[in-house]
Amino acid sequence: MTELAPHISMFLRHHMPQERNASRHTVGSYTDSFVLLSRFAADRLGIRPSAITIEHLSSELVLDFLDYLERDRGNTVPTRNVRLAAIKSFFRYLEYRVPACLDVAQQISAIPMKRHDQTVIDCLDHDEVQALLDAPDPKTAAGLRDRAMLHLAYCAGLRVSELVGVMVGDLGHPHADTVRVTGKGRRKRTLPLWKETSAVVRDWLAIRPAVEDDHVFLNARGAPISRHGFAHRLALHAATARKTMPSLASKRITPHVLRHACGLHTYEVTRDIRKVSLWLGHASIRSTEIYLRSDPIGKLEILARGVPPSIRKGAFTDAPDRLMAILHDTRAA
Repeated sequence: MTELAPHISMFLRHHMPQERNASRHTVGSYTDSFVLLSRFAADRLGIRPSAITIEHLSSELVLDFLDYLERDRGNTVPTRNVRLAAIKSFFRYLEYRVPACLDVAQQISAIPMKRHDQTVIDCLDHDEVQALLDAPDPKTAAGLRDRAMLHLAYCAGLRVSELVGVMVGDLGHPHADTVRVTGKGRRKRTLPLWKETSAVVRDWLAIRPAVEDDHVFLNARGAPISRHGFAHRLALHAATARKTMPSLASKRITPHVLRHACGLHTYEVTRDIRKVSLWLGHASIRSTEIYLRSDPIGKLEILARGVPPSIRKGAFTDAPDRLMAILHDTRAA
C-alpha cells in the first residue's frame, strides 16, 4: 500500500507551484479539494487521514465523494467539477512517479466531468452598477479602499483573485492610469483605466498604510485583503445599494458580478466578442460567448434587421356573436 501524505505534499508544495507555475490561488483551491477528500475518505474508511493510502482512493470512493459534495454540502456542478479536476491532476502526477498506482490513476482519469445547464448571467445594468459603486462611505479609510476596489474590479473586469493580487508596482505611475494583471495560466494583460477609476485608486493610495507588503488593497491589520474579505465587504455594500436601487433586491451580488457587468457592457459598446475576450483575459473565446446569450439589445437589433414573415389576411366567419348569444340565451329562458 502506498502512503498518500508524502505524495500529496510534494504535489502541492513542489509540483504545482514550481513545475507547473500554478498561482497561489490554484494551489489553495487544490489544497481545499484534498482537505475535503481526506476528511470524507477518513470518515468512510474509519481511519485517521494520515493512514489513507493511494489505493484507498478508488473510483467508487471518489464518485461517492463527488455526490457528497452536491448532496450534503450543497455544492454546484461547476464546484464538483473543480474538485474532480484537482483529483485528476494529482493522479496524472502519480502516473510517472508511482507506477504501482497506474491502475488506480487510470480509473480516476476515466471519471467524466458532470454536464450541467449553462445559465444566462443575471447581470447588473449601468444604474445598478453605479449604485453599488456609490455605496462605500468615502469619509472613512475603509470606504475609500472599498470604493477603489469596486471601481477597479468593474473598470478592468477583474476576477477577485486578480483584484486582491494587484501590487503597487502593477499600477501605472504616477497617475495610476493603467493596471497590469496576472490572470489564469499566468497570462498577463495591461489595461487602461478611466480617469474616474484612476482618481479613486489614487485617493486610496494617498492614505494607504505604509507597510512592507506591496499589495494595493490591505485589510485592517495591514495584510493583503483576501478573496473572502472582499466578498464580505461587497455583501455589506450590496445591502446599502439595495436601499436606493430596489431592483438589486432580486439579484445575487457575488464577487464575480462586476466582472460580468464589465464584460456585458464592453460588448454593448464594441459589438466585438474578441475585444471582450482580450479585455477579460479569457483563454478561449468560447468563454466569452456567455455575453452573447445575455445581451437582449443585440438580440433586438438582430430581430430589427431581419425581414419578418408576412401574415395572410383572412376572416373567421364562424365566430359566435356575443350579443346574439346573450339574446338567444335570454329567449330560451
